[in-house]
Amino acid sequence: MPKLHSTLPTIAGLVLALTAAATAQDNNAAKDYPNKPIRLIIPFPPGGSNDVVGRVIATHLSDRLGKQVVVDNRGAGAGGLVGSEVAANAPHDGYTLLIISLAHAVNPWLYKLPYDPIKAFEPVAILASGPNVLVVNPTLPANSVQDLLKLAKEKPGQLQYASAGVGSFQHLGGELFKLMAGVNILHVPFKGGGPAMIDVIGGHTKVMFSSLVQTTPHIKSGKLRALAVTSLERSPVAPEVPTVAESGYPGFEALAWHGILAPARTPPAIVKKLNEEVTKALGDPETRALLVNQAMQTVGSTPEEFAAFIHKDIAIWKAVAAAANVTVE
Repeated sequence: MPKLHSTLPTIAGLVLALTAAATAQDNNAAKDYPNKPIRLIIPFPPGGSNDVVGRVIATHLSDRLGKQVVVDNRGAGAGGLVGSEVAANAPHDGYTLLIISLAHAVNPWLYKLPYDPIKAFEPVAILASGPNVLVVNPTLPANSVQDLLKLAKEKPGQLQYASAGVGSFQHLGGELFKLMAGVNILHVPFKGGGPAMIDVIGGHTKVMFSSLVQTTPHIKSGKLRALAVTSLERSPVAPEVPTVAESGYPGFEALAWHGILAPARTPPAIVKKLNEEVTKALGDPETRALLVNQAMQTVGSTPEEFAAFIHKDIAIWKAVAAAANVTVE
């Protein structure tokens, strides 16, 4: 036993030396980082909000880091699973990054994931967020949230709302609304937000929770009527439209958000450097203007704040998916 005790200080010293060496190695790697192009995986097809945010950030990071940030759209697979798995299995050297969204918090409750949404990644920063807008076909006699809920309660299950598909933000935002309001509105999933929008404009389904960017032109043309936005505060894109919260449901909030991750075990010094450069990019007036045009606002965070946010959002949507019995066939 005395012999064992005598070795403990030596072991402790060795651990400290190894830790210090690893930290020094990480810091040196960060000083040289980046020395080649960086791949930014966007796990959805071109043209959607994930793609828009990712490309804005890629452009500004390229300028700030002095190396090109190359966008890699991996659109195959539900919920961005394919692209996320590629990023999870990539080398943890800072040269592969991943754009994520609300889907990252929802997917664990819809699919059997080939990666751990928490342990497989290092959070870098929240980038931006934006609300949906609750719209109806103008033929529906509803000019407010209260009007809509009155109709829903008069004919439970007969009123329908469209979405981009099971598990989409449009779907889950609608289910959260139903749970808080205590109404039965039938969900009708489509293969994408475009087909869902066409159906609502055509008057087949009458209700939809959709992105402001996609919906604003149709609101202005009179093809759709806006009842409320799903943020806590009114959107600068449509300041005349009230929030669900001020329409009788205080605290209601359903935001589409976007963030950036690195593979797990990416050196902390590199994560820190990326966070600093992302934060500066988000503070750029041009970046803000580009995202405002997409009905989104820049957010920004530390890696630790983003980690806490992801944990919280996963728990929130777990509760919604369970309460609404959301499943993917």
